[in-house]
Amino acid sequence: MSLAPVLSPQDVKAQVSAAEWQARVDLAACYRLVAMHGWDDLIFTHISAKVPGTDDFLINPYGLMFHEITASSLVKVDQAGNKLMDSPYEINPAGYTIHSAIHEVRHDVVCVLHTHTAAGVAVAAQRQGVLPISQQSIFVLSSLAYHAYEGVALNHEEKARLQADLGEKNFLMLHNHGLLTCGSTIADTFLMMFTFQRACDIQVLAQNGGAELIAIEAPILAGAKAMMAAVTKSAQGMGGALAWPALLRKLDLQDPGYKS
Repeated sequence: MSLAPVLSPQDVKAQVSAAEWQARVDLAACYRLVAMHGWDDLIFTHISAKVPGTDDFLINPYGLMFHEITASSLVKVDQAGNKLMDSPYEINPAGYTIHSAIHEVRHDVVCVLHTHTAAGVAVAAQRQGVLPISQQSIFVLSSLAYHAYEGVALNHEEKARLQADLGEKNFLMLHNHGLLTCGSTIADTFLMMFTFQRACDIQVLAQNGGAELIAIEAPILAGAKAMMAAVTKSAQGMGGALAWPALLRKLDLQDPGYKS
């Protein structure tokens, strides 16, 4: 069965505010960047972003690959998961459970990014989780929470437990499942995931080397937030605004179709 076409970019632009359109463009860019870095899992993970000035959020149309996502194809839903604009696509039900849970209680969060990468799931399957063995890991550990695996996230009763486990943290390791970051901007959330993913890549490689690992000392871990602020020139968040323009320049050279 063929799907009806999504609304044209012009049709969507005519129905949304300038702020929402910009959020759509940035979120579509985030999807393409995740694909570019090889963190996507066919159609099965998700990134959401709040519609500015509302409690509604944007998420991927279930059935499109991440490299196909465009600003106009994103699906807008309310907190109950109801579509607010015409779209031939539904949304991933597990994605709805996870993202609505966070947007419901974390009013400081604009974007939520979830992945199932091999290294991310490998570390998520380790009882001790992220080890303090790399510079990247200290930034993750400064705001890291864990959530036990309960199967595919289809049970809405899990939302309360996910909310409680995340608390006020910005990095969440879903045991046996994958990685999640949430931030006050799409740019920050992407940069958090870049750091989280790199910490997991390094950990798996270091463990495979078989040598004794050197743990970073507690006083250095305690100063991670201050060091991050100095490096990223941001008193709060990951300083994604510093890296985001460069990421978009790279994306525009390779894959500019996200803007439509």
